[in-house]
Amino acid sequence: MGDDTPRYQGRLTLNPLAHIDPLGAICMVLTGFGWGRPVQVNPLRFKKYRKGMALTAAAGPISNLLVGLVGMIGYKIANAAYIASVISSQYSNSQSALYWIALILYYFTVINVGLAVFNLLPIPPLDGSKILSYFTGPKIDRFLAQYQMYISIAFIVFVFSPILHTPLGWLQNIMMWIMDKLTFWVDIIINLIW
Repeated sequence: MGDDTPRYQGRLTLNPLAHIDPLGAICMVLTGFGWGRPVQVNPLRFKKYRKGMALTAAAGPISNLLVGLVGMIGYKIANAAYIASVISSQYSNSQSALYWIALILYYFTVINVGLAVFNLLPIPPLDGSKILSYFTGPKIDRFLAQYQMYISIAFIVFVFSPILHTPLGWLQNIMMWIMDKLTFWVDIIINLIW
C-alpha cells in the first residue's frame, strides 16, 4: 500500500523470533491470553490512507482464515488416514501418531479461526476497528480516539469475563462450518481413495 516501514524494521520475515513480544508470550503461558509484536505501519505513507489502513488491518484475520483452511484440509486427510488405520488393523504406533497429528491439526484450525474472529471485533485496538473505520466517518474516528482508554479498559474486562465467550464461540462455529463446506472436495477425494 506504499508503506515500507515493516521492511526497514526487519519484520518481513517468517522467522518467528522477529514477531515474539516477550510480555505477550509470558501472558500467554500464565493466563492463556497473549499477543505477538505488532507490525508497525506509517499510515501517512499509504497512497490512500483509509483504504490502506483497512486492507492492512484485514491482512491478519485473512491470513488466519487461509492458514485455518490449510489446517482443515490437513486435518481431514490425517483424520481419514487415522480412521482407515483403525478399521484395517490392530493398534500400532503409526495409528497413535495419526491420531495426534489429526488432533493437532484440528486445534491448529480452531485457534486460527478463533484468532480471526476475535481480531475482527470492531473494538480498538483490534483489527476490526480499523476495518470499520474505512466505512465510518471522521466523527466516529474522533469519538473512538477520544475514549480509546476507556474502551480499552472495558475491552480487557470483557476479555477476562465470560461475556464474549458465547457470541465468539457462535461466530467461530459458523466459520468452522464454512471451512468444512469449502473443503468438501477433500472428503470426495478421500472417499474415492478409501
